[in-house]
Amino acid sequence: MDMMALASFNLVAMHGGFGRASRATGRPKATMSRHVAELEEQLDVRLIERSGRTFKLTEAGAALHARTEGLLLEIAEVGRELSEGQRCPRGRLRISSPVTFGQTKMGRIAAEFSRRYPDVQVEVTIEDRLVDMIEEGYDAVIRVNPKPNHDFVGRCFHRDELLVIAAPTLGRPSSVTEAEASAPVPAIVGLAAPEIDHWTMRDGDCEMRLSRKAVLRLPTPLMVRDAALTGIGAAILARGIVSDDIASGRLVCWGVVPDSSVALWVMHTSRRLVSSKVSAFVQFICDADPYGTRD
Repeated sequence: MDMMALASFNLVAMHGGFGRASRATGRPKATMSRHVAELEEQLDVRLIERSGRTFKLTEAGAALHARTEGLLLEIAEVGRELSEGQRCPRGRLRISSPVTFGQTKMGRIAAEFSRRYPDVQVEVTIEDRLVDMIEEGYDAVIRVNPKPNHDFVGRCFHRDELLVIAAPTLGRPSSVTEAEASAPVPAIVGLAAPEIDHWTMRDGDCEMRLSRKAVLRLPTPLMVRDAALTGIGAAILARGIVSDDIASGRLVCWGVVPDSSVALWVMHTSRRLVSSKVSAFVQFICDADPYGTRD
């Protein structure tokens, strides 16, 4: 695929026409038209519908533009940085974060990153669905316990253990025997939590199987924590979410969930050149210690 022809096509698609692209870039309209025609011939597919004064991308043209526009912008950015003899991060940085981490940590992280790199315009969205980084134009995403995927690379910047927690007013089994004999403990669980009738937890050297009954299902860890504070039931949450409540006595830790942890990763697509802004953010969040767990 001819890169010059692809670049001309993306300029035409971005500006909505040959004339507009020519006026915006100063490139000859005839040259860009020739490039697009050559690209269509190379790919053996029509990319732009040409009918009078109407401009419209075909389905194939829209797909090609969506998949290659970001790549060409990143290549241009790298070339500019190299030609300027510097690697100063600049431009818009789009980040997607899970809701809980976004609401509790990303505001401060984004502000401190922007203070260090004032030429980067940071844009953060928070949602718990798995966004499509390529199709939706994200530069980096924060993910919890991500599954292996050859399309993405990244670094783990925080690991946390899972705790069984409850308000001090909720009765806690004090021994394995008591846990086996007592009625199921009322439990607050996530909407996607599996239907199980017990939790396993470890308190020191003692491991016990705790019968439980879900009395409340909530969509986010912060809502689970807030419900647990009322004393309605016990819950399993990451230590970083409840450490302040445990320290103040608002919640107590019944035990640690064995062989289970939460890993937070910052990831970006392996299909793109890693720009300086992405590299800087990855390094920054890995150094940031968002939960203050390092000495």
